[in-house]
Amino acid sequence: MKIIDCPRDAMQGIHEFIPTESKIDYLNTLLRIGFDTLDFGSFVSPKAIPQMRDTAEVFTNLDLDGVNTKLLAIVANVRGAEDACKFKEINYLGFPLSASEQFQQRNTNKSISDALENVKRIQDLCAKHGKSMVTYISMGFGNPYGEEWSPEIVGELVQKLDDLGVQIIAPSDTIGVSKPENIEPLFNTLIKSFPNVEFGAHLHSNPATWEEKIDAAYAAGCRRFDGAIKGYGGCPLAEDKLVGNIATENLIGYQIKHHIEADLNQEALELAMAKAMLVFP
Repeated sequence: MKIIDCPRDAMQGIHEFIPTESKIDYLNTLLRIGFDTLDFGSFVSPKAIPQMRDTAEVFTNLDLDGVNTKLLAIVANVRGAEDACKFKEINYLGFPLSASEQFQQRNTNKSISDALENVKRIQDLCAKHGKSMVTYISMGFGNPYGEEWSPEIVGELVQKLDDLGVQIIAPSDTIGVSKPENIEPLFNTLIKSFPNVEFGAHLHSNPATWEEKIDAAYAAGCRRFDGAIKGYGGCPLAEDKLVGNIATENLIGYQIKHHIEADLNQEALELAMAKAMLVFP
């Protein structure tokens, strides 16, 4: 079971700018815990996401000596991917695709068709620079705009990504509507239909329902899970303010409960949880 901790997702929606020094200190603590991957920042327009305008500076101050955790950066277009590719230590470029035309336009100012063209170009950049692409499918479990949604629509997008050679795909519960009844069948179908793809789960939840969602995805064969310390972050489109990222510490507890091997630095984890209280207002 891989845990991908996502401080970038937790930070990006905060309006008050988090000092660069605080980000660096927090991320360096997270890097000592031993997560599989750290979603640490994004190379996107400062106008679109002001909180992430210092990602390049943050990256250059990360202490990567002796660190096995891989680094993931989010990009929304080819220019951002080119910027991220300048840093050889970044392992993954994450791209936000959507099963919703409206949300794709709102998120990247492009149609799904145009976004897929970006995926192709970014995938080519990844191959050229020795990186891997992670494509997130937002609105992966439902659509709030009245557009048609079905597992088949998600599957069609996955087919197009598979055709482009994308090997890591994460259906994402953008608005907190996932539940065991739609999580397990979707992952079951996708995992069986696309054996060469590693599927991840980026699920949003309220504190009462996170475990049943992880249970459903795990039972279907998913082994890659996104979380954020203390469950910070989430999507402003979710109507319930309690709906946010699944808390990383809950994912760790899930590993312990189910005797899933995890070699994590508990001291660094406790320190990171204490620092999170200071980083996030």
